[in-house]
Amino acid sequence: MPEHVLMSEIEIITDGGRRRRWTAAEKLRIVEETLDDRASISVVARRNGVAPNLLYRWRRLMLEGGSVAVTEDDDVTSNKIVRQMEDRIRELERHLGRKTLEAEILREALDKSRSKKPTLLARSPLKDDFQ
Repeated sequence: MPEHVLMSEIEIITDGGRRRRWTAAEKLRIVEETLDDRASISVVARRNGVAPNLLYRWRRLMLEGGSVAVTEDDDVTSNKIVRQMEDRIRELERHLGRKTLEAEILREALDKSRSKKPTLLARSPLKDDFQ
C-alpha cells in the first residue's frame, strides 16, 4: 500500500495555554453576528474561534447590560460595586450590633454593681456589731 494511505494527517496544537484577550469591539461584533436570525451561535463561534459557551455568556451579558457589561465581562459594573458595598454594609452592621450588645451588657453590669454596694453595707450584720 502507498504510504499516504496508511498515515493520516495529524494537527498538533502547540498553544502555550494562554487565553486570548478579546477587545470590546471584537466581542460586540461577534455578538451582533449571533443576533441575526439566520446565524447559529455555534457556527458564529466556530467561525470566530470562540468557545460557544463563552459566546452565549457574552450574548446574555450584552442583552442584560449592554456593551458596558460585555466590555467589563461582568453583569453590569455598577451592580458589582453595589453588591460589594452591600456586603461591606452587612459586615459593618454585624460589628455594630456586637458592640452595641457589649455596651448594653456592661452598662447593666455597672448599674447593678452601683445599686448593690449601698444596700449590702446597709444590711450587713457587721454594721450592727460595731455599734
